[in-house]
Amino acid sequence: MWKKIAGLLVAVAIGLSSGWILRGQEFGAIAEIYYWKAKAGKLEEYNHYIKRVAEPVDAEAQRTCAFVSVTTYVSRKPESTWTHMRIFIVKDREQAANLAKALDDAGVRVQPDESKRKANQELATSLRDSAGQEEVEILR
Repeated sequence: MWKKIAGLLVAVAIGLSSGWILRGQEFGAIAEIYYWKAKAGKLEEYNHYIKRVAEPVDAEAQRTCAFVSVTTYVSRKPESTWTHMRIFIVKDREQAANLAKALDDAGVRVQPDESKRKANQELATSLRDSAGQEEVEILR
């Protein structure tokens, strides 16, 4: 029994000294939040755009470990400053700093044709306006 306890203590000490236990606690501790406001009468079209264009790019970026997870929230309050809040959970500040580029790179892989990517960007511009962005810490 004492050998098992001693072995467990050694494993914990090695884990703490190497940082793997602490790194595990930091996983998903930061979020990048993007706020968008759908243009008047364009809410459902923008929802469709997210499903058709943004989500495949998100999936590709997540496949390459650009972020941990993403969730999109939709506000239907007319007086809200945003209609869509997209929350990307990232593992650390480095991943947060690289998120925009990683999403752009994923967009190129999903749609290699530059003219089609440009058309998608123009469509997005016609459907919504940026309402802000922020990086937040997740309190656990």
